[in-house]
Amino acid sequence: MQTAKTLTKNDVLKSWFRWYMFAQSNYNYERMQATAFAHSMLPVIEKLYPDKEDAKAAVQRHLSFFNTEPICGAVIHGITIAMEEEKANGKPITDGAFNGIKTGLMGPLAGIGDTLTQGIITPIMLAICIGITNNQNLAGPIIFLIAQFAIMTTIQLTMWMNGYTYGKKAVEQILEGGMINKVIEGASILGTLVMGGLVGRFIPLQTLISFDVGQVKFNLQTDLLDKLMPGLIPLALTLIVLSMVKKGVSPIKLMGILIALGAVTGILGIF
Repeated sequence: MQTAKTLTKNDVLKSWFRWYMFAQSNYNYERMQATAFAHSMLPVIEKLYPDKEDAKAAVQRHLSFFNTEPICGAVIHGITIAMEEEKANGKPITDGAFNGIKTGLMGPLAGIGDTLTQGIITPIMLAICIGITNNQNLAGPIIFLIAQFAIMTTIQLTMWMNGYTYGKKAVEQILEGGMINKVIEGASILGTLVMGGLVGRFIPLQTLISFDVGQVKFNLQTDLLDKLMPGLIPLALTLIVLSMVKKGVSPIKLMGILIALGAVTGILGIF
């Protein structure tokens, strides 16, 4: 009887580490991340296919076009490793099945990954750590680097191992059940709250208008606006900019308008 070919956790981790280090290496317009994908699969292929020709065929089938978000998309690699293990043990899995899994999942997972990593996690961490740095605290960039490393590594490794452990069915259940949409929606709301709360801190805009009322000098900012609602002017400016963005005004034009207004109102002593 033929001995079953099995992968150890160390084999799977070796494969993950290669993807972790080289996911965007040799990124090209012909096959995007294909060479990085094949490179990450080498520890698995070497373990499962001692025959040189079988190993060459395995590498070849992972050189097809591949492109996804490297963090959340790592679940595809886990699934592929599980399929390679099954194929090495005699299961009739074709090269087309591998390509079908990759092409079917890389698009949806790229959208999910871009939303979570680039649209939510990174902006929130930047907002928090820039706030720390603005107080001349060197801990800001250090915390950002450590937190980004820890968060992204944890997500990627978790996706990788779960893909290997649970396979394609788990991913399909998550995508079809709407669970991931709830996670994204909740994270988006959290991100909006954090960014909204930081508006007053990152836009320290105040009016300089003051005038005499009898023998008392009345300052519009401290004597009225701050008592009504601290940060009222930054909030108003943010809402105006948001409304202009919704109307289709380009960010470049908006920046030009803000710079011009800032210069004029500063010279006139209004803000």
